[in-house]
Amino acid sequence: MKGGKSKSVTKSAKLSVDKKSTKKAGKKSGKAAKDPNKPKRPASAFFVFMEEFRVQYKEEHPKNKSVAAVGKAGGDKWKSLSEAEKRPYVDKAEKRKAEYEKNMKAYNKRQAEGPKDDDELESEKSMSEVKDEEEEDDEGSGDEDDDE
Repeated sequence: MKGGKSKSVTKSAKLSVDKKSTKKAGKKSGKAAKDPNKPKRPASAFFVFMEEFRVQYKEEHPKNKSVAAVGKAGGDKWKSLSEAEKRPYVDKAEKRKAEYEKNMKAYNKRQAEGPKDDDELESEKSMSEVKDEEEEDDEGSGDEDDDE
């Protein structure tokens, strides 16, 4: 009888742990917000290969709408490639990684400098648009004074 009681206690304990973990999984308040200015990680050699393979596969199989089929075919093809055949994709991936690392250094440097004013965070394009609007307002304000 003792074995039966301990099993039921163990089951209920496990269930309560599962319930707590699902409640926590639903909440997003624990995660830090993602920075939209942070550079995206580069694609691996396989994903560089898949960029080309998807286009080629769609040309050969225009009626196929299954993403899974394309992925499976691409994975099989990648496994069958020799190291020499994979080399161009590996090289492209390394170039992207080097570019990413350069961008990350610049990003981290900006983060270390600390937050800036809202005016400094605007892109050059938006700054030029603001200047254009100010010029238009200056020209228009002279016309409005003449009307009064």
